[in-house]
Amino acid sequence: MQNVAQSWLVYRMSHSAILLGTAWFCSQIPVFALGSIGGVMSDRHSRHRIVVATQTLSMLQAFALGTLTLSGHVQVWHILALALALGTINAFDMPARQALIVQLASREDLLNAISLNSAIFNAARIVGPAIAGLLVAALGEGVCFALNGASFLAVIAALLAMRVPTQAQPNPDSSWVHLREGFRYTWRHVRVRSILMVLAATTFAGMPAVVLMPFFADDIFHRGSRGFGFLMGSMGVGAVIGTLGLARRADISGLHKVIVYSAIATGTSFILFSASPSFYLSLAIMPVIGFGVMRQNAAANTSIQMLIPDDYRGRVMSLYVMTVVGLGPFGSLAAGAIAHAVGARWTVFAGGVLAVVAAWVFHVKTRE
Repeated sequence: MQNVAQSWLVYRMSHSAILLGTAWFCSQIPVFALGSIGGVMSDRHSRHRIVVATQTLSMLQAFALGTLTLSGHVQVWHILALALALGTINAFDMPARQALIVQLASREDLLNAISLNSAIFNAARIVGPAIAGLLVAALGEGVCFALNGASFLAVIAALLAMRVPTQAQPNPDSSWVHLREGFRYTWRHVRVRSILMVLAATTFAGMPAVVLMPFFADDIFHRGSRGFGFLMGSMGVGAVIGTLGLARRADISGLHKVIVYSAIATGTSFILFSASPSFYLSLAIMPVIGFGVMRQNAAANTSIQMLIPDDYRGRVMSLYVMTVVGLGPFGSLAAGAIAHAVGARWTVFAGGVLAVVAAWVFHVKTRE
């Protein structure tokens, strides 16, 4: 809800593709810049305690944004500053949260656990954007921010109720040595490196569609905030279907093919979406995009988690987060600038082509 409301608020206040891209940049660039440090922290300190702290800070960020918006004092620079703050929090939250999963589920159940986690996350993406579209139209963006802040109370309570197994203590080397070892290990592990590279390409390719969705909803299809919410919710439907399918698998073999086919399906859907002449056809395409993106991410996440030892888990998963989230800022800025020059449709089309090419290169280099 907050993501949809924030994008719509920036769009309503500025009607600027560049500022939409800048808002995404501010919310995600800290993950790229600080994610590796967050990974080192999650390997050296309690991942459970880190997540409790970061979720508390995220709650305060949401309440601050809600207060400014509801009081009528919000300005675009406020949104950008608070987006930057949330991105900094996520740089430490995401690696710790990804690495914590293995402490909560056995390796044998890892694919099912990660897929169910993705399914739950994306179920919220179905409901959240649709509700946000209706609430923004009826009550304004500030209500969405306030509800998001209140929701963290349940999250924090659940985290505090957990009894997490003791985390193994790292060797006494310095944080800098740990950081270098993490990068060196990932680069030398050919399969992990290849997975991260295809994820990086598809993340960059997918940002134009995400960033420019308000333009498609309003300027192209004339459906306003409700249309924006339904488009994003429709993508969530496909994501849930894709990840629930993976959650039923008992065998992790064949995940290479899942990554390849999902990336091709996503790229092809971007191309079709860029040429779609109607809102309802676009609405039908969005579930395929969600299906492909989240199925690829869940398969890649599981593959990496199964390939790496626990000593490196936080640092390697921080690189996973940096590729899936941290590269988004560069894609969002590029999307805003390119769309300003050639239009939203051609920008999304180019992203689709990039995703298909990246999938083919990954398949050629890592075929089983």
